[in-house]
Amino acid sequence: MSKCHIFLVIQFLFLFEKCHCEVYTAMVDLEDLLDTEHVLINTLENYLKAEEQKLDILRGYINVYKKQQNKARNDPQLYLGNPLNAYTLVKRLTADWSQVETLISTNVNADALANITYFKENMKFPTDEDLNGAAVALMRLQDTYQLDTSSLARGELNGVKYSSELTAADCFELGRQSYNNGDFYHTRLWMEEAETRLKREANETVHKTDILEYLAFSTYKEGNIPLALDLTNKLLELIPEHTRAVGNKNFFEDQLKEVVQTKPAQRKGDDESAEVETAGVKFYKPNYDDPESKDLYEALCRGEVTIPIEIKTQLRCRYVSNNNPFLKIAPFKVEEANLEPDLFIFHDVMSDDEIATIKRLAQPRFQRATVQNSRTGELEVAHYRISKSAWLKNEEHKHIAAVSQRVEDMTGLTMKTAEELQVVNYGIGGHYDPHFDFARREETNSFKNLNSGNRIATVLFYMSDVAQGGATVFPVARAAIWPKKGTAAFWYNLFPSGDGDRRTRHAACPVLAGSKWVCNKWIHERGQEFRRPCTKERPPEELTV
Repeated sequence: MSKCHIFLVIQFLFLFEKCHCEVYTAMVDLEDLLDTEHVLINTLENYLKAEEQKLDILRGYINVYKKQQNKARNDPQLYLGNPLNAYTLVKRLTADWSQVETLISTNVNADALANITYFKENMKFPTDEDLNGAAVALMRLQDTYQLDTSSLARGELNGVKYSSELTAADCFELGRQSYNNGDFYHTRLWMEEAETRLKREANETVHKTDILEYLAFSTYKEGNIPLALDLTNKLLELIPEHTRAVGNKNFFEDQLKEVVQTKPAQRKGDDESAEVETAGVKFYKPNYDDPESKDLYEALCRGEVTIPIEIKTQLRCRYVSNNNPFLKIAPFKVEEANLEPDLFIFHDVMSDDEIATIKRLAQPRFQRATVQNSRTGELEVAHYRISKSAWLKNEEHKHIAAVSQRVEDMTGLTMKTAEELQVVNYGIGGHYDPHFDFARREETNSFKNLNSGNRIATVLFYMSDVAQGGATVFPVARAAIWPKKGTAAFWYNLFPSGDGDRRTRHAACPVLAGSKWVCNKWIHERGQEFRRPCTKERPPEELTV
């Protein structure tokens, strides 16, 4: 029973109470009351049936929530490390809870609704923006790692099954969020998957008519008008009076007429179906030669592109002491990951205790990670950096100071002008698009408040293993460094001349499965004059920025 029906019943009861007609004084009036009572009994029976249906739906929600909670409680990090689990968690607390609220609000039981409202206002509760962000993250993962829609809906990530399957409603919501973002390609993919899954569901989780409407319009936006018209006709077969569908049908038919009128005369035997069948499908040849291309970046993330064999054969592993007396008995284990630019991996340079301390201190301070505006020098959030970060000072804990000292021992560079330790945790599909750590020539306002020069070098500690994805990739060098707990990557951002090395342009690939924790030390120029002396010789212009 709808809100409107319940409101009418309550309104009817109020009218009944207010009607002081003295019906007992006339038998005819009493006889009329029998008819009134009959109507009330039928209305109450319908109301109870509706309430029972709502309770059954709510029990279904509880069963789903409990099942997922039990899985999550066994190993929260493993559960949330799966982007599908993380997405459905956000969905349950946004789209699903909105339906729960609607169901409860149709009842006179206002206390339950008040409790939900209280929790939403006083506890961490995802918003519609969070739901959209989670959906966009899944689209990013799907594209970057070329994940098949059906496999992804089955809970499979690159052939590994991590979670339970998505329902038709889950897929529909992904399509709806893509539609809201103007992403009609993914709208079509996920609406098609929703329709496929709906056919197999005993209890329908979404209406087929809603799927058809989104599917028809997204298909039209991709250029396939005949199919859009066909889907709209199917919708009208189910709901002939559907206002928007009627309007869309007329619009699509007009569009087809214009296409026929403006299309050149075809030779006999020409086949028009090829255009329809390929409409909306993305055909292109990946560009792995251009280091600026998205294709190369994503191929590196998938591990499909590696450094040239002639460079790989020159890479070495060695022990390094840097003439440090302490390191003579406990040298660093260093692996060369690339030459020109030199990329190094230091193994076993952060203990589990240090990692635990850093995570514990950082987590309460986490805020959306920012980037520096090249024009103003101010920090701001950006869609191409999806993570949360915090900053830790050396004096806050002995472990922070120890890590800072270790960076000095590893690099031979002073930490007096280095930035504080930045701790980062990546969320659903968390990533950071290709970027430079150093300030380019035109970015004159960068680091102006630090008064310590440009970022001469970067040390990036990996504080967790990542099941899939999450590599640090260098498109120009065609190199990738994969997260391994306790290791650290190191590279110089500047040439000895002080020019920025464009070959160090790098990116954090989206985390496909697992949770990625890192922390980094950005080392600045000032104070390094005698540790890494400048040279007058300038590198070739094509290598600098």
